[in-house]
Amino acid sequence: MKFKADRATLLRALAHVQSVVEKRNTIPILANVMIAVRDGKLTLTATDMEIAVVEELAATSSRNGACTAPAATLFEIVRKLPEGAEVELDHPGGDAQLALRSGRYATSLVVLPTEDFPSMTAGTLPTKFSLSAQHLRGLIDRTRFAISTEETRYYLNGIYVHVAESDGAKVLRAVATDGHRLARVEVEPAPAGAASMPGVIIPRKTIGELRKLLDDVSGDIEIALSDTRIQFRVGTILLTSKLIDGTFPEYERVIPRDNDKVLRVGKKDFADAVARVSAISSERSRPVKLSLARDLLVLSANSAEQGSASEELDGDRVTYEAGPLEIGFQARYLNDITDQIGDQVEFRFSDGAAPTVVQDAADPSGLYVLMPMRV
Repeated sequence: MKFKADRATLLRALAHVQSVVEKRNTIPILANVMIAVRDGKLTLTATDMEIAVVEELAATSSRNGACTAPAATLFEIVRKLPEGAEVELDHPGGDAQLALRSGRYATSLVVLPTEDFPSMTAGTLPTKFSLSAQHLRGLIDRTRFAISTEETRYYLNGIYVHVAESDGAKVLRAVATDGHRLARVEVEPAPAGAASMPGVIIPRKTIGELRKLLDDVSGDIEIALSDTRIQFRVGTILLTSKLIDGTFPEYERVIPRDNDKVLRVGKKDFADAVARVSAISSERSRPVKLSLARDLLVLSANSAEQGSASEELDGDRVTYEAGPLEIGFQARYLNDITDQIGDQVEFRFSDGAAPTVVQDAADPSGLYVLMPMRV
C-alpha cells in the first residue's frame, strides 16, 4: 500500500474515525484504524464493536493494499504537520512498519494484521428513509441533554426514535429521559419510508459521534435500520451502530395533560435570572424557587454556607393569570431546557409538587417535562 493525500483532507477523515476508538480497551486491534487503498480511493475504518465508522476519500495511490495503524497516534502526527503539507503513507506488506513521510519529516508505526481487524456487519436493514441534516441536528440537540447516564437503567442511555401520531399527522419523534426531566421533539411530517420503522433506542455514544459528523454537512442524511442496527450515510461517511436492546418506558403516561396554570416569560430574562440567583450556591443540585403571583415571578435560592439571593421579573416580561404558586427546580435542569427554546418560554403548572410542562411559546414541536424539587 502506498499513497499520497492532502494533510487537511486526511486530518478531517482521521478526526471522524479515531474518536470512535476506545482509548482504554483490552483488545489491541480496536485501538487501530484500518487503512485501505484501491485504485485512487482511500478508505479509513474504525470500530469499537458497537459502532463502526467508514470514510472514503480521494488519494493519489501507487500501490493498492491495506494495513492497520494506531488511530490516536496517527491522528496526532498528521495534526501536528504544517498546513498545506502532503502526506505519504507506505506499507510494503506483512509485518513491516507503516512509513509516514511529509517534507523532511519521517516516522514509522507498528501495524497489526488486517485479518485481526473486526468486521461489523449491518445485516439486513429493511427500513430506509432520508432526513435533512438540519432536522436531524435539531432532534439530537433538543433531546440529548436528557439522556440518562445511570448504567443500571441502560434502556434510558439513548434517544428513543419512532413514528407517532400527533394531531392526526404522522411525525418522527425523538424522546429522552433520565427520570427527572423528559424531552420530546418531533419532525412533521414523518419522512417517506419511515412509517414502518420499529421504535429504536440509539445509544448515547452513537448520538455523540453522529452529531460531530453533522457539523460538516448540509442536505439529506440517508438512514437505514432494523430492530438491532442503524446506519447513517453522512456524505462520504458511513456510520453503523448497534441499538440498545431494551424497552423504552411508556413516556406518554408521565406527560401531564391538565396543567392549567400558565406562565409565559422571556427566555433571556428568565435564564439570566436563574443564573444570577443560583450563583449563591456551588451545589449543582441546589433548587431555585419560583414564586408566582399575577404577572409577577420571583426567583430565589438559599445556601446555608453562602447566603441567599432573589430576583423579580414583572411587567411586560411576565404573563401569569392563575393563583399564587411556589415550586422549586434544579437550576441546571432549568438551564438545559431553556437552552432549547427561542424567545419566550411557556410553563404549565398544576401545583408545587406535580410535574411541569415546558415549551417554546412559538414552537410546539418540542415539549419538556420537569420534575419539581422540594424547597
